[in-house]
Amino acid sequence: MKVVVVGAGIGGLVTALRLHHEGIACEVYEQSERIRELGVGVNTLPNAVKELAGIGLLDRLEGAGVRTHELIYTHRLGHEIMRRPCGRNAGFAFPQVSVHRGRLQGVLLQAVRERLGPEAVRTGHRLVGFDQDATGVRADFAGRDGGALPPAYGDALVAADGIHSTVRSLLFPEEGPPLWNGVMMWRGAAEWPEFGTGRSMIIAGGTRAKLVIYPIAAGRLPGTKLTNWAICEQTGRPGDPPPQRQDWSRHADPSGLGARAARFRTELLDHAGLVAATRDCYEFPMCDRDPLPYWTRGRVTLLGDAAHPMYPMGSNGAGQAILDATSLSRHLARHADPAEALLAYERDRLPTTSEVVLRNRKGGPENAIDEVERRAPDGFDRIEDVIDTAALEAIVNGYARVAGASREQVNRGAGEPAGPDR
Repeated sequence: MKVVVVGAGIGGLVTALRLHHEGIACEVYEQSERIRELGVGVNTLPNAVKELAGIGLLDRLEGAGVRTHELIYTHRLGHEIMRRPCGRNAGFAFPQVSVHRGRLQGVLLQAVRERLGPEAVRTGHRLVGFDQDATGVRADFAGRDGGALPPAYGDALVAADGIHSTVRSLLFPEEGPPLWNGVMMWRGAAEWPEFGTGRSMIIAGGTRAKLVIYPIAAGRLPGTKLTNWAICEQTGRPGDPPPQRQDWSRHADPSGLGARAARFRTELLDHAGLVAATRDCYEFPMCDRDPLPYWTRGRVTLLGDAAHPMYPMGSNGAGQAILDATSLSRHLARHADPAEALLAYERDRLPTTSEVVLRNRKGGPENAIDEVERRAPDGFDRIEDVIDTAALEAIVNGYARVAGASREQVNRGAGEPAGPDR
């Protein structure tokens, strides 16, 4: 069996590694001329780290990022709502790792080229169409100048080509552009003095105005970390057309970021100073798409953001793509018929990811912050006077179970040795 993978992002590269792990040949096609380490921070929860550990990448992942020790939810005005241990500190069999998105992609790309060969990822290939019959599938590509490139042939085609997926647009031509919820995100990272445990993560404020801060790599100076930050602010109405195409590499005008940072208060660090010290800032609208009725047509299927783009809440975007890759590769290894395997993968993953997309629209696990700010918009002295802390735990734990990220789900079978990487 041979699989053609479209897209060399996190989902596509992990798919290649998982297929190789199962003994299935594959080739990855990427439309960019070269793969650059773009973006800023991403969190990999223990459920996703478990799958990367299963293919021998845990040491590389931890070397590129930071083991997250704790997560602190606060009111926008700085009052602590809840503090939760993370990863192994919370009894998980695997850590939670915060890492630069581009560095994670670089780790995965290096592993693909080492294991599958230097030509396993072919850049400068923009998918323009596909055709299939009972014997296989053909993917058609164009180069940067628009000229046709040689097609790729395989037993299955996996589209991991992101929120603007070409394959998705061919399967659902009437869908239209991504949906915007009216929230803009500004993001960046800079080396900054450690705060909290040095491995702490802060989420301050709810859906309409939120500040997120966490370290993603060691700093060059002792006592510093490369520290990721994100500011989210409601600037439009849900359902308005996005003000721009969602693009991880779109630079932001930093002139208004000081005023946005001033909306928040934090006691653990000078967050306004961190924002001001950031050289490169990025912006993009918070977009998703409605869950689909199906992902698979014959020998062609969707994966990751192509299948289920979601708001960046609950640290689930990249993680769910990693879980997709594991499920897909296992079903392809178990079924002689690729079309049956893709349908089994769809049955396994579509219901869960659809539920996560819909829950993220309501705020995800950060609904706990929304509920506190609704009851106490001007802050509070004691969280117990605002809400039963057990109710807050129920919100967060309920979301984790839906996303497959609870401790019980992750630790199930964690003691079993990983199979050898082929």
